[in-house]
Amino acid sequence: MKKIVLLFAAVAAVTLTSCNESASAKIDEANLTAAADRESVEENYPVMTFDQPEYDFGTVNEGTVVEKEYTFKNTGTSPLIIVNAKGSCGCTVPTWTKEPVAPGEEGTLLVKFNTSGKPNAQSKSVTITTNTEAGTEVIVIKGFVTGKSSTPNA
Repeated sequence: MKKIVLLFAAVAAVTLTSCNESASAKIDEANLTAAADRESVEENYPVMTFDQPEYDFGTVNEGTVVEKEYTFKNTGTSPLIIVNAKGSCGCTVPTWTKEPVAPGEEGTLLVKFNTSGKPNAQSKSVTITTNTEAGTEVIVIKGFVTGKSSTPNA
């Protein structure tokens, strides 16, 4: 048993120390310079401003697919790019504007929430990965789902 542990440790040590390429060699000088010039970068971030970042769909019956189209505006000074949008669970599916949104322009993000198997109070979020200063933005869809009734008592 000791031989196996020593052999595993030796293989791990060789694997970890055999990398010839250092991390600093992989850094793009242009990105490093841009990051160092933080003051000018901060002034040029896009800003994603939603007309309604939280939507309450009220009360619906289980099995309903709730849809909400969120509208946002780029109130910053550079183009807004949405890299990804992901729901907090598989029942919440977003689709979004794929093209960059110019300063002063609007874009949309459609969220579909499938209430099947989700009775009672619900609150789902969508995390949007963007090129804003924070890097992520969050919107919420919430409401109450009336569960499917079981066999009524006679």
